Amino acid sequence: MAERAARRIEDYALIGDCESAALVGRDGSIDWFCAPRFDSPACFAALLGGPEHGRFRVAPAAPSPRVTRAYRDGTLVLDTRFETDEGAVVVTDFMPSRDGLPDIVRIVRGERGSVEMALELAPRFDYGSAFPWITPVDGGVRAVAGPDSLRLVAPLPLVIEHDLVRSTFTVRENDEVAMHLLWSPSHLPMPPAPDAGAALEATARQWRARTDACRFRGPDREAVVRSMLTLKALTYAPTGAIIAAPTTSLPEHFGGVRNWDYRYCWLRDATFTLVALVDAGYEDEARAFREWLLRATAGRPSQVHIMYGVAGERRLDERELPWLPGFEGSTPVRIGNGAHDQFQLDVFGEVMDGFHQCWRRGLGPGPTGWQLERVMMDFVESAWERPDEGIWEVRGGRRHFTHSKVMAWVAVDRAIRGVEEHGFEGPLDRWRALRARIHQQVCEQGYDPARGAFVQSYGSKHLDASLLMMPLVGFLPATDPRVRSTIEAIGRELTDDGFVARYRTDPNVDGLPAGESAFLLCSFWMVDCLALLGRIGEARALFDKLLAVRNDVGLLSESYDVQGRRLAGNFPQAFSHVGLVNSAQCFETAHPSGPDRRAR
Repeated sequence: MAERAARRIEDYALIGDCESAALVGRDGSIDWFCAPRFDSPACFAALLGGPEHGRFRVAPAAPSPRVTRAYRDGTLVLDTRFETDEGAVVVTDFMPSRDGLPDIVRIVRGERGSVEMALELAPRFDYGSAFPWITPVDGGVRAVAGPDSLRLVAPLPLVIEHDLVRSTFTVRENDEVAMHLLWSPSHLPMPPAPDAGAALEATARQWRARTDACRFRGPDREAVVRSMLTLKALTYAPTGAIIAAPTTSLPEHFGGVRNWDYRYCWLRDATFTLVALVDAGYEDEARAFREWLLRATAGRPSQVHIMYGVAGERRLDERELPWLPGFEGSTPVRIGNGAHDQFQLDVFGEVMDGFHQCWRRGLGPGPTGWQLERVMMDFVESAWERPDEGIWEVRGGRRHFTHSKVMAWVAVDRAIRGVEEHGFEGPLDRWRALRARIHQQVCEQGYDPARGAFVQSYGSKHLDASLLMMPLVGFLPATDPRVRSTIEAIGRELTDDGFVARYRTDPNVDGLPAGESAFLLCSFWMVDCLALLGRIGEARALFDKLLAVRNDVGLLSESYDVQGRRLAGNFPQAFSHVGLVNSAQCFETAHPSGPDRRAR
């Protein structure tokens, strides 16, 4: 098989079954596969190392084939077309629903001429560290290591070479070769492989049903639909949780240490995700996520975590995997996330706002939801003046982050609205007084008159893109001179070619070496703020620039390396796609207040 070219994050496409996910490279190699669920040990980890850490490649044996690929309309079924001098073939990849037993289906179809194909399976478990025992079985091979088992079913001559499986075969016009890679617990009988053609039809039909549910009909419908399908693919169907990304340790700065595990569900994503789901017509997904949110946050507010596992797990202890060299040498590779038990005041505002959006859109969480909000409000009243680690989960010590205080204000404001707009019971006068007090403190201590801008934390001189949220949550209007000047300062000092950084990295602030790429969600926030200022032309131009950095199948990662002109960070990233959907919605609402729909 030909040697592979250097990889970029944008070279990958996502397939999934709403319980597990895999990343397929342009070269036909599946380099990342988490089974049986998003946050479980990966069966393939070549994404973070080399081929020896596990992959499943099916591609022409000849070097440098011409490659084009696309998802089938309205689905997560991927077609990759390889064209060589001798002919052309299409490899179709998808994951059918399998009731918790993941199945990767690959169908090779000859289009023209005759193409020699090569298959290479390097099954690995426990993030590429466990080399399995591979044996022939009826119809294919089976790989076993500890609790995990993979079975490759293929009508091909499969050759076992120690810990690898290889095959070469020729595909001619109209030939079709289907293969399945099925995961199962090693102590259970091997599951049967379904009919590939029937599975393809059923999978495409299921995805198109979700596409048809999308109410968005604006000029950006293609981008919105692809983003909504991506969010659906990042949903863990058994519980309704939506993970931030299906990957870990894809670098925010190539060659650096900002490599985190994003295969968890963050509470602060609640508002953004719920608004995107409901406004686009995905009420079922919104209800499921709302119910997950209720379960995850139940209990004492003082013990609320900022993120949870897909089933609501609380212990997400961070570890490093020294045997993996990382993507482009970016180490350490981490699993788990040490920020899970940080105190981040803003998440209470996000959760309260998430419930508020549910109430406004007819999806209220019922009496239990309001009881939980009341308990959270008691905690916010007692804790809002504490320093915290903030929205960016800094590891350089707690501070009085301005954005955190703004979101404390949001928590109180949404509780007040619950009483005023929905007739719930609560100490209205006390909450109104608290809301006014927080607002006054932020305006006095979070604003630097000499700088003419709100700053990252009280007493700081640093800007922070999270301050773009102030008008989006209704704390102050975008036209307020202090907010306008803050937006303009962020545009001057935190923006490179239109792409917005979270903040200027500083070891004294976040406890990590300097350097990271622009954060795509912050760039979408800038789109919304420009629209709120009535600068629709500028907002549209920036939005189009952000659309242009999607990869060839419409996916976005967390960040964008402006100098290298490439995607960075975990991929695909839910936050980025939620930002895209919400910004697209703003162009379909009345000028200029569209993005402010969250605050009204």
